[in-house]
Amino acid sequence: MLFLHGGPGGGTHSIYRRYFDRDAYRIVMFDQRGCGRSSPRGCIEENTTWHMVEDIEALREELGVERWVLAGGSWGSALALAYAQAHPGRVDGMVLWGIFMLRPSEIDWFYQGGASTILPEAFERFSEPIPPAERGDLVSAFHRRLCDDGDLDTAVHAAQAWSGWEASASTLRLDNERVERFESPDFAVPFSRVECHYVCNNGFFRYPNQLLDDVERIRSTRAVIVQGRYDMVCPMVTAWELHRRWPEAEFEVVPDAGHSASEPAMIDALVRAADHFRDL
Repeated sequence: MLFLHGGPGGGTHSIYRRYFDRDAYRIVMFDQRGCGRSSPRGCIEENTTWHMVEDIEALREELGVERWVLAGGSWGSALALAYAQAHPGRVDGMVLWGIFMLRPSEIDWFYQGGASTILPEAFERFSEPIPPAERGDLVSAFHRRLCDDGDLDTAVHAAQAWSGWEASASTLRLDNERVERFESPDFAVPFSRVECHYVCNNGFFRYPNQLLDDVERIRSTRAVIVQGRYDMVCPMVTAWELHRRWPEAEFEVVPDAGHSASEPAMIDALVRAADHFRDL
């Protein structure tokens, strides 16, 4: 079982193992480029989806794994789809949740004009570091502060706003401890730098619907798609579109969950989803 963390820009944590029965699976987790214990943290040079796909394949060869099951949520779902579509013969199954494909419509929803109408107070804190004249394109404005060489204090302030916004929107009920953790400069700066780099480049896909159109390559692969009904970061319509393109995959909507995989109802759904592949 290969676990692919979110972000882009997040990292792995031992707590993510809780979704998988250790008696049934050999659990593999790695920190993607610029993330977690990978160094240099926050690095965006030679850091694209396709570098990540190459990394996964190199890791598989290094570990001597013939085929594996992929588990990924949010950005991890996009990376899992990209890898599986590039190497379908190496994937026995997939557990996907909080579906994210980095299409312009999805990016606009979260960083510009969608979630802001539901969480206006949190969005106001997010946009505060950006002067009003630049708020017509917040992603580009943040990119200039986070990814271009500039003033460190400005970058830290922007990083805390970017990271704090994601934490504020990730749970069904506001988790202040999560927000505080995400706003810590040690986490916020590398996280937001890598994530903004990917978001600004629409995930480095050839065109917006690439992952949807290439589902044809993996329709024979067993999969379970789990989606929180009230996901403010990656709204359910994206998971629904994937489900419609991939009707063979099992699809479960969690009625009392948002984006975070750490909410009780999501944990329960993901444990059950992972158990689907115990017999492989």
